[in-house]
This record gives sequence, C-alpha cells and structure tokens, in this order.
Amino acid sequence: MRGGTVNRVLLALVGLLLLALGGSVLAVGLGAPPPHWWIHSGPHDALLSAAERTRWRNAGWWWPAVIAGLAVLVLLALWWLASVLRRHRTAELLIDTGDGGSALLRGRTLEAAVAEDAARRQGVASATVVLTGRRTAPRARAWLRLEPDAAPEAALTDFTTHALAHARESAGLASLPTEVRLKAVRHRADRVT
Repeated sequence: MRGGTVNRVLLALVGLLLLALGGSVLAVGLGAPPPHWWIHSGPHDALLSAAERTRWRNAGWWWPAVIAGLAVLVLLALWWLASVLRRHRTAELLIDTGDGGSALLRGRTLEAAVAEDAARRQGVASATVVLTGRRTAPRARAWLRLEPDAAPEAALTDFTTHALAHARESAGLASLPTEVRLKAVRHRADRVT
C-alpha cells in the first residue's frame, strides 16, 4: 500500500470508531436502551463517577503518567502530520512509448541513474537525486557535492547538459524541472611531518 492509501484507511477507521462511540453515547443519552456490556446504565449516568475521577489523584505517579501519555499522543500526532505534509518521492513514472502505449519506470531507478551519471562528471564528488511530483509530470531535486577545486558554474552546466539531458531523453520526458543544490567538499589539510 502507498502512503496516501494508508493515511486514508487509518483516518477512515479512526473516524468510524469515533462516530460509533459518539453516536452510541448520544443514543443512550437520548433514552435508547443501552446494551448489557455498555459502560453506562442510562441517560443520567455520568461517564466517570466522583470516586473514579479522584481515585489516583494523591498517587505520586498519576500526574507524571498522565502527562507522559498525553505527550506521547501529541508526538505521534505531530509525526503523522509531518509524514503527511512532507514531499514524497515519485514511485514510478508513466512514459509514453510512442506507439500509443505506455510503460512504467521506477522512480528510484531513474534517480540512481541520474546520480551515478552526475557523479562521473568532472568536479563532482557525489550526487543525490530525488524525484517528486506526479508520475506524468515529475520534478527533480539534486544535491551535488563538488570537489574543492571544481568550478560550480561548469559543474552545473555539465550536470544539466549531460546527466539531466540523458535522463530526460531516455525517459521520453518533454521537460524535467530540477532544483540543484551545490555544496563543496571540504579540502583536507595536508599533514606536515
């Protein structure tokens, strides 16, 4: 399953659970007869009795446990939100084969090919490429680590005219908008003996 599908399924399950719970509490509160296993005995029954609400109040571990539990819930909710909002990689590209058909190309395969081609270029120590966007209109983000003596302009021109052009032509893409970030590898100091 893809990430979007997992999120939809989880949200649907949580929504159904909350809807069933809230609907049943509302139905019992409006006078519907509760089932034998239900936690309330009728419409005038409190969710928590006074004894249940104050039972652990004087215990030294109670409030730290409540706060820790709520903090874990907040962190899980923030993690889920961050995973939903971050840009996901394009898993596959839909390529027109030219004969009226189409083919699927794995996004990671194209990423690896472009990164390997870029790393072979003069002045580039290493490269990382990530594809984002839709599978019919991908976008690329590239990070090039340049050798200490490399000219950034020449490395960028070489990357766009060779590695990106090869990727665009081989995948049959009309365009491949790319954001490139350059970073120089630090020059190690020579050891004097």
